[in-house]
Amino acid sequence: MNKRTSHGRWVTFPSGADQVRGYLAEPDGDDVLGAVVCAPENLGVTEHRQEETRRLAAEGFIVLTVDPYSRIGGRPPQDYTTVEERRSKAFIAARDEVVVPDCQAALEWLRTQPRVGRVGALGYCLGGGTVLAWAAGTRDLACSVVLYALPVVPAAYSPDGRDRSRIELAPRIQAPMQLHFGDADEAIPMDQTLALKEALESQAPAPIAFHVYPGARHAYMDSTLERYSPEAAALTYERFVDFLHRHLDAGD
Repeated sequence: MNKRTSHGRWVTFPSGADQVRGYLAEPDGDDVLGAVVCAPENLGVTEHRQEETRRLAAEGFIVLTVDPYSRIGGRPPQDYTTVEERRSKAFIAARDEVVVPDCQAALEWLRTQPRVGRVGALGYCLGGGTVLAWAAGTRDLACSVVLYALPVVPAAYSPDGRDRSRIELAPRIQAPMQLHFGDADEAIPMDQTLALKEALESQAPAPIAFHVYPGARHAYMDSTLERYSPEAAALTYERFVDFLHRHLDAGD
């Protein structure tokens, strides 16, 4: 599909009693398109994530990236002294109990908008875990894409101080899912990645496509980081754009 021009803007939508914000990007035109709810990394909806939202919209999708920190000013917690403390506080602030309902609310809001057809999900890092948990609890998604999610959220990153396994969610995945991991990911133990792969491929009712990229580190898709892996990022992007078109395009 030829790329289009796209434009982005901030929007708000209801989630329970709250108004939650998200960054919405749309291609120009008036035809009905597949839509994608995106759950971002633990840094939130940064300028880079906004650019990537517009980039995906230019592929022919309506994309809404949910701000997981809407209720605390649009940024992850800033009261930390170490990198590990920053991650811990970010994960707890964007825990499933908060962000999964926000993603579902984003989907429901998108369905009220003109031009929106089928809806899929895309999640990066922390947001990849959000999408795993969301996909296990809804039948409203046509498909989902998960990028380098923690298969087991450690106790220090959980509000109840206990490990949270995504691996056990495998039997509840009802819609096609595509996953991407690097085999040099310093944040995700390889044994967890392989355990998630085995569980999904053997237990999920839905079709699963699981990709592991040699030499790719954590967050290898992010071109603003020194861990960026151009070859793995390009192949990942090509694969998930094709996957989203296959499952979201009208008439397919």
